[in-house]
Amino acid sequence: MRLMILASGDLWAGAEVMVYQLASGLAKIPNLDLLVVLLNKGRLAEELQKIGVEVQMVDESIHSFAVLSRAIRKKVAEFSPNIIHSHRYKENLLAWLSVLGKKGVGLVSTQHGMPETVGGDISLAGRLRTGFFFRLLSCCFDCTVLVSEEMRLLLIGSYGFSKNNVAVIHNGISIPKDSSRRSAERLVVGSAGRLFPVKDFTLFVDVANLVVAQNDMVDFVIAGDGPQRIMLEDMVRSNGLQEHFRFLGHQGDMDAFYRSLDVYINTSVHEGIPMSVLEAMSYGLPVVVPEVGGFPEIVKDGEQGFLIKGRQKKEYADRVLELVVNSELRLQMATSARKRVVDFFSRDAMAQAYFDVYSRVRRS
Repeated sequence: MRLMILASGDLWAGAEVMVYQLASGLAKIPNLDLLVVLLNKGRLAEELQKIGVEVQMVDESIHSFAVLSRAIRKKVAEFSPNIIHSHRYKENLLAWLSVLGKKGVGLVSTQHGMPETVGGDISLAGRLRTGFFFRLLSCCFDCTVLVSEEMRLLLIGSYGFSKNNVAVIHNGISIPKDSSRRSAERLVVGSAGRLFPVKDFTLFVDVANLVVAQNDMVDFVIAGDGPQRIMLEDMVRSNGLQEHFRFLGHQGDMDAFYRSLDVYINTSVHEGIPMSVLEAMSYGLPVVVPEVGGFPEIVKDGEQGFLIKGRQKKEYADRVLELVVNSELRLQMATSARKRVVDFFSRDAMAQAYFDVYSRVRRS
């Protein structure tokens, strides 16, 4: 089988990490010839090249869409893939255009999450764009992979999707060899992600404010960067949390970050299957997450952590404080969290599931 993965590679966020983990797992499968085509130079390209995956660039920063389309079509002609697996809207369109008039090339896409509508109803332009791209996937792609069962239920019956042209494959990660962490008197609660509205880190700061008011031996950290950083820093100062709250910015070494934590929080308005939560759990961290998106498929409430209904900061704070004061519960959930990721969310299991989809599409 000859497989081309088409992705942006502009960031090192959830989709890019997933592409890296997938390519890492696929590289172990015999008789699979893999090529990754990226539209941007960046960490994804660097990490893939380190593990020996062939990467070719078509730089979108210096080419118009028409030039990009011709360049991708040329690479398809040179590589002759059986399957093209694309990620995100622009890459999906490029993949489809690259095989127009060609036979024998299957198209697979991964939908990493639902459209972000934070800050009000989605605009008319946003609705039209979403409608167009979902129609493209349902009508012109052989299979759209969704990262959660919740997403499958939302899309079946909408935009032309049916149970025959979608599949659910949970994200997978590489599992650290151990979950040892630093020992310190003060406990650290952390989160990671883009500082964008959909991640709702304002809620994270509100939770920190409530927790510190009741227990000043707890500190909070965020790994990541984005346009809301200045606003969030102002919010931390206005609440007098400077001694208890750190913005770490982009982290090249997430291993050290996770090992520095005792509890992990996610406050997103919506998620598919977030890589950061899986990674945190793999390091033996109990998690406190909202009951939205794919979270109920990852976390069993009261076992690997807590699922929070609604967006009440007090509910979050109460669950964090419960973990802070009860070291036995914290350890119990930590052990369960790591075991769940090891058993159900490994990189190799994800790669095999995708390979099965490719094989099914190729046969059809």
